[in-house]
Amino acid sequence: MTTHDVYAALLAVRDPEIPTISVVDMGIITNVDVRSDDDVHVTMTPTFVGCPAIDVMRSDVEAAVRGLGVAHVTVDVNFDEPWTTNRLTEAGRAALLKHGLAPPEQFETLTLKLDVLNNVACPYCGSRDTDLKSPFGPTLCRSLHYCNACLQAFEGFKPV
Repeated sequence: MTTHDVYAALLAVRDPEIPTISVVDMGIITNVDVRSDDDVHVTMTPTFVGCPAIDVMRSDVEAAVRGLGVAHVTVDVNFDEPWTTNRLTEAGRAALLKHGLAPPEQFETLTLKLDVLNNVACPYCGSRDTDLKSPFGPTLCRSLHYCNACLQAFEGFKPV
């Protein structure tokens, strides 16, 4: 049993709110410690402290590792180092786009201004001629936008 085996199994675990993306590509899995063939410890950092999917993700991660034949699986949720959208992999960004969500821009430092939500690239046509309609979407991690080029409403994944 290797760390690579565990990560490969966890690629099948989907984010419950965005089923096109795995918890690995979302950057939620922050550590895998293979202590032996029968003992694996996984650390995950969900996107938000109040994320309603934490228990579902924990259970799905545990089941995926148990599926490898591991008898003792520990899944810890840890917020010591907050999750950031910079943890999204390129495959994760593509999966958000496939789901119809505008992926967030990479950043070095994030200001607390709403400017980061303006001119978000439309996931349908790629235009940046977009308007922020509301910083509050259906979940804490999304905002609502409108594309003036293709006339589509869309959700953006907030950079955090």
